[in-house]
Amino acid sequence: MEAPSSSPTLQDHLSRPTGPLHLKVWEVVCIALGVFMAVIFFLTVWLTMRSRKRTRRASANIPVTQIPAISKEIKEVRVEQVPATDFGAHDGVLLTIQDKPGDRESDKVMVHLGVSKSRRGDESHSGSFRYMDKDAGFQSAEEGGSGTFRQASTHGITAPSPLVGLPEFSYLGWGHWFTLRDLELATNRFSKDNIIGEGGYGVVYRGEIVNGTPVAVKKLLNNLGQAEKEFRVEVEAIGHVRHKNLVRLLGYCVEGTQRILVYEYVNNGNLEQWLHGAMSHRGSLTWEARIKILLGTAKALAYLHEAIEPKVVHRDIKSSNILIDDDFDAKVSDFGLAKLLGAGKSHVTTRVMGTFGYVAPEYANTGLLNEKSDIYSFGVVILEAITGRDPVDYGRPANEVNLVDWLKMMVASRRSEEVVDPTIETRPSTRVLKRALLTALRCVDPDSEKRPKMGQVVRMLESDDPIPRVEEIEA
Repeated sequence: MEAPSSSPTLQDHLSRPTGPLHLKVWEVVCIALGVFMAVIFFLTVWLTMRSRKRTRRASANIPVTQIPAISKEIKEVRVEQVPATDFGAHDGVLLTIQDKPGDRESDKVMVHLGVSKSRRGDESHSGSFRYMDKDAGFQSAEEGGSGTFRQASTHGITAPSPLVGLPEFSYLGWGHWFTLRDLELATNRFSKDNIIGEGGYGVVYRGEIVNGTPVAVKKLLNNLGQAEKEFRVEVEAIGHVRHKNLVRLLGYCVEGTQRILVYEYVNNGNLEQWLHGAMSHRGSLTWEARIKILLGTAKALAYLHEAIEPKVVHRDIKSSNILIDDDFDAKVSDFGLAKLLGAGKSHVTTRVMGTFGYVAPEYANTGLLNEKSDIYSFGVVILEAITGRDPVDYGRPANEVNLVDWLKMMVASRRSEEVVDPTIETRPSTRVLKRALLTALRCVDPDSEKRPKMGQVVRMLESDDPIPRVEEIEA
């Protein structure tokens, strides 16, 4: 009698051959698990490598994104290409900043790595004001970086670096790369008590870095990419230049979404404050001090327009952007609206931006921008310094609201002696006043082609040559 057959066990099932290759079930299971684990492994490696590439690209690139509409400070900048062959190999390196990952049309900026020294020029100290309280008022400032020169500049260059004693390390090839921790310590964790300025761009704090140097720290607001935009514009406009009358950008912080710029700090206010505001209680600027400030500003603009390539169009020249140091030397600041104008470019087309009362009429009407727009704005600043009036003042009679129109009317009526700021105790001679007025009126000529170059403006302010009768200038 046969014994009953036992039911198949699990081992029997796993050992049963399957498929055309007659592989056992357990072998098929093992192969499937191995393939699955291999896929997971390679997928993990691929994702890791992609993440690292994205991180490196994000830190290397400064994307330009949409900018919010901010009164007086809306910034939209396209930078012209700088041919590498225009510079000697020893002069510097090209900094490439891309708008988008993989963008072939990258912007390039020549970054000079050396720091040149020269004698300080133009430092005569004329009597600048009647009374001064050393502890009152403060203002942020910068003074340039090293330069992208096509020709040697004869303009004054500032002496010892405020970064002495700090480790020599830079992320962009110039300036000092501060960590966020460095700047938190410098500003007492960005304390409200350290705030010295606010605006659509961000907040400026007074700080002191580890070597004891006072600095102004501009923490950019990252509204819809505004921090990226502001950072890029300022870096490209003044990170690579150095001039006695340009505010100096000492360094920066690029950490996560933080974009922070670090400038040299001065505590003597700006021209607007001395003429109209917070510094006026400390006394009135003398005529000599005003001319010294105007001349320094003109030299800075001549350098930006004529001594470097690509030229820099500031686009927001106004009295509040002309900082003043303790020697009453001017330092042009705030390059957040600046444009670079490459060789062979007569103008660029851009959205109209700037400050009401200072914007050139042809730029306001057409959006065509070149250095002549800065010259018009500077002419308004000259008139502002001469008269002590705001460019636009709705508190005055209708025929005096616009400073330029009122000034032309006064000159045409042969009443130029009446336009001088009454707070000036020692008035200039008629000849000196007419020279300054003539210079200003040529700068604000409605026909941009008739405006002088900034180098010519410098000579007009410095020259003692005879000048035409101001009364002959038509309104």
